[in-house]
Amino acid sequence: MRKETDSMGDILVKDQAYWGAQTQRAIENFQVSKKPMPLDFIYALAIVKLACAQANKELGLLEETKANAIIQACEEILDHKFDDQFPVDVYQTGSGTSTNMNTNEVIANRAVEILGGQKGQKLIHPNNDVNKGQSSNDTIPTAMHIMIVKLASEKLLPALNNLEESLEHKEKEFYNIVKIGRTHMQDAVPMRLSDEFGAYKTQIINNKKRIEFSLTGLRELALGATAIGTGLNAPKGFAKLAIEKISQLTNVAYKHSPNLFEAIASKDSVNFFASSLSTLASSMIKIASDIRFLSCGPRCGIGELILKDLQPGSSIMPGKVNPVIPESVLQVSYSVIGYTQIINLCAQAGVLELNVMMPAIIYHINEAINIMSNVINDFSEKCIMPLRANKERINSFVENSLALVTPLALIIGYDAAAAIAHEAYLENKTIKEVVLAKGILTKEQVEEILDPHKMI
Repeated sequence: MRKETDSMGDILVKDQAYWGAQTQRAIENFQVSKKPMPLDFIYALAIVKLACAQANKELGLLEETKANAIIQACEEILDHKFDDQFPVDVYQTGSGTSTNMNTNEVIANRAVEILGGQKGQKLIHPNNDVNKGQSSNDTIPTAMHIMIVKLASEKLLPALNNLEESLEHKEKEFYNIVKIGRTHMQDAVPMRLSDEFGAYKTQIINNKKRIEFSLTGLRELALGATAIGTGLNAPKGFAKLAIEKISQLTNVAYKHSPNLFEAIASKDSVNFFASSLSTLASSMIKIASDIRFLSCGPRCGIGELILKDLQPGSSIMPGKVNPVIPESVLQVSYSVIGYTQIINLCAQAGVLELNVMMPAIIYHINEAINIMSNVINDFSEKCIMPLRANKERINSFVENSLALVTPLALIIGYDAAAAIAHEAYLENKTIKEVVLAKGILTKEQVEEILDPHKMI
């Protein structure tokens, strides 16, 4: 053990730990979930610290030797060399100060080592040097925005692109297959099987547009606001330069938030993104539910779609295979809706000049993006792409559908056509058989007017 010191006095820290006194107090104070802050967020925060060190160095506010050591320590965090050094529980102080200080202390102690010193010596100070020109209140929301933009751009949107391509592939493959549509879960008029998959594809395209639009506000950063938006203790030109460095490090065009008080007090931009994620989850529930419904069977259900067999489905019924991927999609989607509702409530909980629910927001938005991205990739690759149409089953439904009577309404009127449908149902006959038996149309007319391909 070694002794570390902060404004409250001395505290013992394990020798191998790179964190310091404030982190150790947070570890002891917050033993709630045993879940640390997501590493995706830690990396985003390391980018902020790196950019700030570069800015302070260029502005002559931080000695070059110190700045270089801090920059190297940040780069090592980004190289995943210190993943085990960020143990603070998610459910901590609402500003995220504990995680900010955890990061400051790890960077400071590693930078001290780089300069030839030993952990705890404070040759580089976590507050005076690493946190120079910053506050937890502006670095935490800045890193949160960076994390979300990175995950959405590099993980979620590519997953949606894959799904869009998979659905388009099936749309083309199923173009010539005519099936019965269903409304109110009852037989309706014919349609192409490709029409269903084209609708799913359009849902995904629209969700991509919503997500991309919601990222606009997240490219505005609170850095430089410091505690409440006044920018106290942030040197002139520091924030602008640091944000330019962040943009260079991430290849994303970030800019200063136009109102720093709003950037600190509210989390509306994150909440708006979460809303788009919730809408995506609702779309995924619709698509996965439809495919699970249309594939039910294989012999005693609808069975129009055939899913790839992936694993045994029952511990008691031999040979049973379940729609495991759609079910996984549903569970993830319901969870994401729950997470985004938590984010919505946390966004409402901002009081006066600060939202103090940021760690919970960060955890749940991170979890939501990651599990949604992962399950969408599974859905594309293991469900949609190997999906097959059961043409024989589809054709039998079309032939026996009472909805084929619909074009007759234009010839003999709605009521008479409804009577034919009712008679066909009671006598277990097809619409064509009843129409021919009644002599309403000739055989040639029946084949022409009641051809399902003419109804799509």
